[in-house]
Amino acid sequence: MTALPALEVYDTTLRDGAQQEGLSLSVVDKLAIARHLDDLGVGVIEGGWPGAIPKDTAFFARAADELRLRHARLAAFGSTRRPGGQASSDAQVRALLDSAAPVVTLVAKSHVGHVTKALRTTPEENLAMVADTVAFLVAEGREVVLDAEHFFDGWLLDRAYALEVLQVALAAGASTAALCDTNGGHLPDVVADLVAEVVGATGARLGIHCHNDTGCAVASTLAAVEAGAVQVQGTLNGYGERTGNADLVTVLANLELKRDRRVLPPGGLTEATRIAHAVSEITNVPPYSRQPYVGASAFTHKAGLHASAIRVDPDLYQHVDPTAVGNDMRMLVSEMAGRASIELKGRELGLDLSDPTLLSTVTDAVKAREQEGYTFEAADASFELLVRRVACELGLGDDVPDYFHVDSWRVITETRPGGGHGDATSEATVRLVTGGGRTVATAEGNGPVNALDAALRTALTPTYPELGALELVDFRVRILDASHGSDAVTRVLLETADDGRSWTTVGVGPNVVEASWEALVDGLAHGLLHRQVPSRA
Repeated sequence: MTALPALEVYDTTLRDGAQQEGLSLSVVDKLAIARHLDDLGVGVIEGGWPGAIPKDTAFFARAADELRLRHARLAAFGSTRRPGGQASSDAQVRALLDSAAPVVTLVAKSHVGHVTKALRTTPEENLAMVADTVAFLVAEGREVVLDAEHFFDGWLLDRAYALEVLQVALAAGASTAALCDTNGGHLPDVVADLVAEVVGATGARLGIHCHNDTGCAVASTLAAVEAGAVQVQGTLNGYGERTGNADLVTVLANLELKRDRRVLPPGGLTEATRIAHAVSEITNVPPYSRQPYVGASAFTHKAGLHASAIRVDPDLYQHVDPTAVGNDMRMLVSEMAGRASIELKGRELGLDLSDPTLLSTVTDAVKAREQEGYTFEAADASFELLVRRVACELGLGDDVPDYFHVDSWRVITETRPGGGHGDATSEATVRLVTGGGRTVATAEGNGPVNALDAALRTALTPTYPELGALELVDFRVRILDASHGSDAVTRVLLETADDGRSWTTVGVGPNVVEASWEALVDGLAHGLLHRQVPSRA
């Protein structure tokens, strides 16, 4: 059996991915992402366009001193020399050399229409530009990858010319010719057919670079590999202009887990979830929960039928073991949940729900509260408190600490005539009983919820100084049964965090303030509980 050729992983997050709308990377960001990509085990990291973008020039200058890459080589991206000039004296080409990157990726026009309309030169001069620039860089000791821009469109327009661009680059010393579906408009079968034709015509080492405008970037990349491409280009999390590039994590997971092609160093794929989420934090682009393999929902189960089967064998409703990509299985608790879902969710949270009476009572309580508007899918902390309180009532669990008693609370929002937006002031007053006695505290805040949070902490911190480590980090509101207008039921999800973890609680009420109060109180109670703080009420 003939051995399959080795595959090279080429990441372009720092250049092509950075063209995504709303995404802006500093030099420090780019250095941090490069380290994560190296941890994943990619072979080439395209760092940007030195000479054309000052930030990218600075990145390569700092990378030379600060990056200690174990697996990857840096690539500098740029274009061929200008029409009518010489590569050796072209400032932009010289900047590629000055970057000190061992790999240079040259974008070249392989679509004759782009040559005449965008470059405004002749097809013959474009070929000369490719040959001259590649040969010069190779002579200077650089490995050159040619990115054949708009190749698939160019091939369908003028096959002979598109092919000649590749042949000229390869003859000048380019190691790889990457075929680019720049507009992302081609389907996987077309990509596979054209890659196979080019492999047959050239025998060259080909790469594949797909955009996702038809939603097929990953599928087209995999099809190209099946047809003979040996370098896969993409971006982490599918970042990129318009609808993005091929999601490199999905491509790599499919190649390793579905095609048995080893493309990363041992253990690299198990870092995929951590790295995908870490890069999301750096880019400030929220992780996509339904992202294949590494999304928070990728191995999440909600229906009771699924949970019953998973309790017997997780593989019955999972296509791979989530730990293969560093992810984990999650169970959701909802009105669709049966006893199996709730038992598995309890096990996930470290709660024993094996007692039939406890399991039945918790299941009924969950479904009843869902009818009232509560949701526990994203509120694990509220679900845990519910289970612990039910177990305590049934005499099947430890007492849940009662940290304080609420006598009353109120909040007032005031604005004065002539005040502009943001001039309203909220003031909250809470009356509590703790171990220190009855406490009345008043605080102002930016809105009623912030004021209530401040007043509650003012009242409780003398008794529970541990609250100083807890912080309210997110606040989400949903109006239920909106047909009732301002009289509709409101649901609030609050996320609270401390030094090492975060948790979400849910509150439901006739207005946003009452719903927020419930979620706020439970959030603080859950934080104290997990810090093993005893009740001082």
